[in-house]
Amino acid sequence: MSKTRLQALPDVPTIAEAGYAGMEGENWFGVLVPAGTPSDIVSLLHREIVDVIALPEMRERFAALGLEPVGSTPKEFAERIAIELDKWGKVIRLANIRGQ
Repeated sequence: MSKTRLQALPDVPTIAEAGYAGMEGENWFGVLVPAGTPSDIVSLLHREIVDVIALPEMRERFAALGLEPVGSTPKEFAERIAIELDKWGKVIRLANIRGQ
């Protein structure tokens, strides 16, 4: 359901190509730290994580799992979380989903 075709499955169309534009949804993983963590610590963690996911052996392991690492900045990741909360919050409200 991603916006672009996956490297691992180049012949599988995206959800939009299959006729369902606007239905994108992706799995994503990230590293979170407690609010108020000093920015120098956040920067250090970010640099180290980006360095690790850039290693050829890590890229191979991710690819074997069908994953494509991104290594976005902390700001970009925060923006992604905000977008996802808004998007799925609307779905939850429209579907009247309630926790049990």
